[in-house]
Amino acid sequence: MTPTRGERNNNPCNLRDFGIIWEGLDRPAHDEGGYCRFISAAQGIRAGARDLHTKWRRGLKTVRQIISVFAPPSENATGAYIIDVAARLKTAPDTIITLGDPAMLREFVTAVVFHENGRCIYSSDLVAAAVDAALLTPR
Repeated sequence: MTPTRGERNNNPCNLRDFGIIWEGLDRPAHDEGGYCRFISAAQGIRAGARDLHTKWRRGLKTVRQIISVFAPPSENATGAYIIDVAARLKTAPDTIITLGDPAMLREFVTAVVFHENGRCIYSSDLVAAAVDAALLTPR
């Protein structure tokens, strides 16, 4: 099984490098396509969870609202992304969700990882620990 870009970069949410000094960035901080590189999958998942949680805290409260900003149409098939994540969460795209709930954030992050990579090779324990770390740390 060939690793995906997200797996190779320890960045399973495929965060782009926009100058955020994420905890656990590798050197170089990004690959040739501008995607962040992390020292471990846990650090990459933590950064993805932190990014999604921050969007929710800023007022984006539905799958549609969050994914429309997280995966903009200029780079993604955003409509399909929204449908996929909502289906994985067993919710409607416009239902209000609570990413302040660690269990919901874990599910959301896992859905994003599945969509970005076509699979999730990470254990639920690793995702849970990374999400918990994201909720406790500033960057």
